[in-house]
Amino acid sequence: MDYKKEIKRLKKELSVTIVAHYYQKDEVFEMADITGDSLELARKCQEDENRWIVFCGVGFMGQSVKVIAPEKRVLMPRIACCAMARMIDEDCFDESVAYMMQRGIQKEDILPITYINSDVSVKAKVGEMGGLVCTSSNAYKIIERALESNKKILFVPDRCLGQNFAISMGLRSCIIGEGECNPKENDIICYNGFCSVHQLFMPSDVAFFRQKYPGIKIAVHPECDPSVTALADFVGSTSQLITYVNSLDINQKVAVGTEYNLVHRMRKKNTYVLSSTKPECPTMNETTLEDLYKTLKSIEDNAPINEIEVDAHTREYAKLALDRMLAIK
Repeated sequence: MDYKKEIKRLKKELSVTIVAHYYQKDEVFEMADITGDSLELARKCQEDENRWIVFCGVGFMGQSVKVIAPEKRVLMPRIACCAMARMIDEDCFDESVAYMMQRGIQKEDILPITYINSDVSVKAKVGEMGGLVCTSSNAYKIIERALESNKKILFVPDRCLGQNFAISMGLRSCIIGEGECNPKENDIICYNGFCSVHQLFMPSDVAFFRQKYPGIKIAVHPECDPSVTALADFVGSTSQLITYVNSLDINQKVAVGTEYNLVHRMRKKNTYVLSSTKPECPTMNETTLEDLYKTLKSIEDNAPINEIEVDAHTREYAKLALDRMLAIK
């Protein structure tokens, strides 16, 4: 079967919008009506007029759309799970709050921030405590706003993102579970989660490229370890990396530390992946053209598959956390 042809036919005949994250395979990415990073997709889906959203990404992304736009029917060709999001659940969040309370911080003096790479149940916990969601592109602004509360910031689940923004803002941070993490002596208390893809990039990779290509630029995502971001010329979110790389002279060599599919689609000349291995996100790459076709066909057949549902209580508090993020421009 010619899946591309059938997908294009179904797109014309159905009131559906196909959405794809930058990390999707090229063949899937090319079928999308809306593409972007997490923050862009959340905003664009909320504004989209179609009733049906077919989201090519990982589970928490589809959940976020359903939370901020509950009137939409959100389907996912694969409800793939982000490895980082799986590192924290409601119990782990509660344990992190308890850790801070046991060390002298009152619950009302804790302001939680969750990276968007988290399950909707964790976002709801954060929302209930007056906290916010952030993405890698707006974390600086979110943390700035959070600091105005004069509360201790509990940052979940990505320790690297929390540490990197703390360093860039001149703040003190520690990681729960790594040595004695004293909340009273630190501004940002980080949960011990991470991205399995961005952990592949090492300081030795930076050294290798700088030695092989004198004058090369190094651009990395803030999910990379602080030992890597400290050596980079530019640190930014997915969309910020794209803008940075495209702004360079085509003769300027650049090595990029982020997911392979995105780097592969960047400018074709003088752009390298900052790794000796292929940094490909396994869950982002689960979605195939066949999966996308079957999902669209299920709408045509009035038997939708892989629909995202969020219960009313969870949605209410997760929406508070997401709305607080979206209100900060």
